Amino acid sequence: MIVVSDTTPIISLMKVGQLELLQKLFGTVYIPKAVYRELTENETFPEEVRMVQECEFLYVEEVGNEKSVTILRNFTGLDAGESEAIILADEKCSDVLLMDEHKGRQVAKKMGITITGTIGILTQAFEEGMLTREDVEECIGRLKENGVRISEKLYQKLREHVR
Repeated sequence: MIVVSDTTPIISLMKVGQLELLQKLFGTVYIPKAVYRELTENETFPEEVRMVQECEFLYVEEVGNEKSVTILRNFTGLDAGESEAIILADEKCSDVLLMDEHKGRQVAKKMGITITGTIGILTQAFEEGMLTREDVEECIGRLKENGVRISEKLYQKLREHVR
């Protein structure tokens, strides 16, 4: 399975102490260089930077067509990480792109890329017996405490699914 990730699902999973779910669910996860930079250049979060740098299942990959990234950024207003993640997912013919940002998800869908986000990852982990209902509830609480912006509708959908 080929999986490419944007920044936010990785940050969200780190905030709830569940980064290893990516490896358990997908094995290898590819991230473009812009996503790696977004994850490692903020000196305010040294522990998280170390986690990403030492993560054995995150593989940094260079996007082949930088011109496509530039065009996507200019026409959509997406940031570098989102744009590179979408282009990398397209180039690698990925099975899934991990992305939470609404605008980026819309663009990726229009390109025919399959998407899931943090809530989808937690749902899949629950369905595969990696998380209990209590674990999922705790993750939701920690995401909210950390100010992760996920719609109440999605939280509610996840809660209903795990009951």
